[in-house]
Amino acid sequence: MRIMCCLKPVPKPGSVKIDPETHTLKREESELVLNPYDRYALEAAVDLAEKTGGRVVAVSMAPPNAKNILLEAFAFGADELVLVSDRAFAGADTLATSYTLACAAKKLGPFDLIICGKVSVDGETAQVGPELAAWLNLPSVTWVKEITPHEGYLDLVRTREFGEERLKARLPLVITIENEANIPRPPSIKRLLKQDEVEVKVLSAKDIEAQEDYLGLKGSPTQVVDTFAPEYQGKRELISGSAEEVSERLLSILKERGLI
Repeated sequence: MRIMCCLKPVPKPGSVKIDPETHTLKREESELVLNPYDRYALEAAVDLAEKTGGRVVAVSMAPPNAKNILLEAFAFGADELVLVSDRAFAGADTLATSYTLACAAKKLGPFDLIICGKVSVDGETAQVGPELAAWLNLPSVTWVKEITPHEGYLDLVRTREFGEERLKARLPLVITIENEANIPRPPSIKRLLKQDEVEVKVLSAKDIEAQEDYLGLKGSPTQVVDTFAPEYQGKRELISGSAEEVSERLLSILKERGLI
């Protein structure tokens, strides 16, 4: 089984920077970490590869400073590392992102299975996996929590709003992984020591034969109108006195505000 695992670098909390003109994240200037949900996707991919004698190709669409994320993926068990990076990708929404990943999948494939995390913590849209499947004309199954491989198909269990759904899905296929699916393994010491020897293949828009009109801001129908940092405007009142006085004052405040 040949598996593509899509990994997204997200800004580390506290390092987020916004472009004031495009209202998009300035990822190249942010400290990037691996999207937490993608750890479960990577673990699922590596586990399947071990069970089927397959290989995992970790792919990330990101700026050049995301190479460390892919080297981290190698430590967790990925076999090949590919960074899809080009200034033309900047400002991409989920549609432009999924198109770019689809072009990369066609260039690097064929794949039996493509795995994504269910969401990214910087977007929470859960759209890239299904959109990627649509670009590739493949079926998709979202929010997968259990995977059992068979010849030519997978037995899957996916979470639903009011329970679970069990199904068989024929390969090739795109799936997104629920965080209940597994417990990610720790990094391999042996692989950590080999990180300096590992090649991260870098592909540009030209390399993956992507059409310019579908990339980045130009290819993104979603436009951010404005961004702002929330401001806390709460007031504080210090209540002092005996226990009885403090409790009476507190009750009085709650009544004045209609809270009790």
